[in-house]
Amino acid sequence: MMGANLLGLAMAVAILVTLFEMLRRHRLREKYALIWFLIALAAVVVAVFPGLLGWATDLLGLSLPSNLLFFVASVVLLLLTLQHSYELGRLEERTRTLAEEVGLLRLEIQRATGEDDTEVQQAR
Repeated sequence: MMGANLLGLAMAVAILVTLFEMLRRHRLREKYALIWFLIALAAVVVAVFPGLLGWATDLLGLSLPSNLLFFVASVVLLLLTLQHSYELGRLEERTRTLAEEVGLLRLEIQRATGEDDTEVQQAR
């Protein structure tokens, strides 16, 4: 195995070890762990079998294997960004809904206890 392949394999293994450690400490959710596991597994496969990258490059008609590698990495990053943007929008909507519900509940409490706005604000 060549030096570059060994470096790639070492980095992929380091990602896997870090991934499992983050999962163990509950620092990473399982749905994200699956994505990173697949990325690390692909890196291991390419490091162990570098001919696959050359074969895929020839199959797609590209000139250099690094072009394919950078293209795939760009697509993966784009998909991850798109997924995070979707989840962020969903969480913003949920936060807004919860804030409205809290406001309505506070209004109900004010009406039930007979307090006015100044008493409630002074209590905070």
